[in-house]
Amino acid sequence: MSYSFPEEMKRRSVVGNLAKDLGLEMGALSKRRARIDADGTDKRFCDINLSNGELIVADRIDREGLCKDKASCVLKHELVLENPLELHRITLHVQDINDNSPQFKEEIINIEIQESAVKGARFVIEEAHDADVGQNSVQHYSLKKNDHFILSANENTIEIVLDKELDRENQQELNLLLTALDGGSPQRSGTVVIHVTVLDANDNAPVFSQDVYKASLPENSPVDTVVVTVSAADADEGVNGDVTYEFGHVTDDEKEMFSIDRKLGEIRLIGAVDYETTSSYEIRVKAKDGLGLSSYSKVIISITDVNDNAPVVNLKSLSNPVPENVSPGTEVGIINVQDRDSEKNRQVRCSLQQNVPFKLVPSIKNYYSLVTTGQLDREVVSDYNITITATDEGSPPLSSSKSVHLSVADINDNPPVFEEQSYSAYVSENNKAGSTLCSVTARDPDWRQNGTVIYSVLAGEVNGAPVSSYVSVNGDTGVIHAVRSFDYEHMRSFQVHVMARDNGSPPLSSNVTVSVFISDVNDNCPQILYPAPEGSSFMTELVPKAAHGGSVVSKVIAVDADSGQNAWLSYHIVKSTDPGLFTIGVHSGEIRTQRDISQSDNMKQNLIVSVKDNGQPSLSATCSMYLLISDNLAEVPELKDISYDEKNSKLTSYLIIALVCVSTFFLTFIIIILGVRFCRRRKPRLLFDGAVTIPGAYLPPNYADVDGTGTLRSAYNYDAYLTTGSRTSDFKFVTSYNDNTLPADQTLKKSPTDFADVFGDIEDSPEV
Repeated sequence: MSYSFPEEMKRRSVVGNLAKDLGLEMGALSKRRARIDADGTDKRFCDINLSNGELIVADRIDREGLCKDKASCVLKHELVLENPLELHRITLHVQDINDNSPQFKEEIINIEIQESAVKGARFVIEEAHDADVGQNSVQHYSLKKNDHFILSANENTIEIVLDKELDRENQQELNLLLTALDGGSPQRSGTVVIHVTVLDANDNAPVFSQDVYKASLPENSPVDTVVVTVSAADADEGVNGDVTYEFGHVTDDEKEMFSIDRKLGEIRLIGAVDYETTSSYEIRVKAKDGLGLSSYSKVIISITDVNDNAPVVNLKSLSNPVPENVSPGTEVGIINVQDRDSEKNRQVRCSLQQNVPFKLVPSIKNYYSLVTTGQLDREVVSDYNITITATDEGSPPLSSSKSVHLSVADINDNPPVFEEQSYSAYVSENNKAGSTLCSVTARDPDWRQNGTVIYSVLAGEVNGAPVSSYVSVNGDTGVIHAVRSFDYEHMRSFQVHVMARDNGSPPLSSNVTVSVFISDVNDNCPQILYPAPEGSSFMTELVPKAAHGGSVVSKVIAVDADSGQNAWLSYHIVKSTDPGLFTIGVHSGEIRTQRDISQSDNMKQNLIVSVKDNGQPSLSATCSMYLLISDNLAEVPELKDISYDEKNSKLTSYLIIALVCVSTFFLTFIIIILGVRFCRRRKPRLLFDGAVTIPGAYLPPNYADVDGTGTLRSAYNYDAYLTTGSRTSDFKFVTSYNDNTLPADQTLKKSPTDFADVFGDIEDSPEV
């Protein structure tokens, strides 16, 4: 395949599409490990884009630096494809662009001309040099118009021609401006000033003995070797016949490689020449007499090759490690051998050491395939050190070796195995998120990634939530952590499934069940269901005066959300109006009289009861129980004094705004309305406007007493009714359910201020 493109293209610029030109699919380049190799040099100027098959510029390409002044600049690369191995030669033609301007060797050219020179006399000027080639090189010259000279230029010679005789007495010096122009687009140019000094007669220029000198120089020749001697003769005598030598326009590399003796014309080697870098040099030599006449000759120096480069073994591809189950004859690597010498010196043969199950099979050109010759067994030999030796055919022959380390890969045939069939983890509730629950461990006897175990939690749900929201596992260590804080009251145990997977291909895995058990912590205070918490209502129990010792008068009901001993509740009276009158069951919460009721006992009894659980530390809650020692409500005098102010305190104050009106009629009308409303507000309101049932006490819904006897063992239940105008009258008991107490749904309920009047100063009970 051949591609042509201009020099100095930007990196990653597209030269062509190899996949399209070869008829390959885009994915085939990557699968077959396509790559670009340079031919005979270590530097690659182009590369291949494996994703789309495009041949792209990999490095700066300077045609002048690579091919100097050769008319054609060709780079040779190779496209290598594997599986199967294919080699395609790629020829890259680098086209010149006009990126160099013509340059003269010197900024000023000094010429001395005898004033006796006749019209038509010609004086040779060294031509300009343009690193570009072809049309981009120097195409023509122009001489700025003057009185004495015109320009004559052909392919090889530039001359200024005397068009009008010189007169030294009239003008001793002249400055001529010579311009060299190339044929590129845009056009570039270079100028030089020709300084002419008018002298007396010197009419013969030096003449070289040869137009072209040729010499052969072996590479690696020692410094100061005489390469060739040039010679020029001048027919003039004296100063006009003295000839000196110097290089014409040469490159910087040539200046560093060769020198010329100004008197003898000997060209000597001053640097190290290398055939593999440059195979020939072309130097322009100038001979000049004492008064400035000069002539030019060309010297061509050819560099001959010697066997000074040992072969280089390059490992282009290696399948490492090699699975132990590969069949004999499998290609595991590709070897490329390069020798920078030429002809016989670059002929190379390769070999391997003995006693390895591999061999080298010659392939295309200087490529070899490394293939297996027998069955591999990792348990017998886990890796090989293969030495490849390459020897050239030079005299004396040179050789080099390269060692290739090849490992035998294990096959993943063992799944991870847990050390236990199942795991159990115990954690207390209210644990911190991130705390460790337990650790699981699995072993895999395989090697490296086949034996590397990774732990993960299998997807699932616990109480309708993803299991990942409860626990997580460290993929490397197998340590299981809690993701959240657990609550024993909501969940007492759950199971998760942990998977241990190796890194083999395909991966093997095994699962284990981890049971997580949550233990209870005393984190819930007792909750008192009866009597209702203070602030929502006040509850009063009526105790008959004839109650005997041991009679049940009320009961405190409480529950605890914890379990076990944390939920065992005990009841204690922490404060009472008469400490010796009532007692409470430690475990039942029943309030009983310790003795018979006497006439001297205070009618109003206030008990503060504490309910404690059996946790460590113990949590508690308190409540207040209000008891009235009376046989009927008529004996409670404070109930007669319920004033009208209770309702009146909740009325909203109205702001009456008198609107100033222009019309007297409207003003009078508004005053009458305000007067009527004021009179209505003065009418007294009754506390009870009909038959009113006393509000019932609070009991928890669906509550059932533990012993099945109801809230109280002896029920004191009454229906109480009040009629209009009976605010100051006694209660009338219409129906009696029992002789002892009010029903649960008709317990007297009053505001905190009312009970403050009935029971006096009552201490606030602590918050639950």
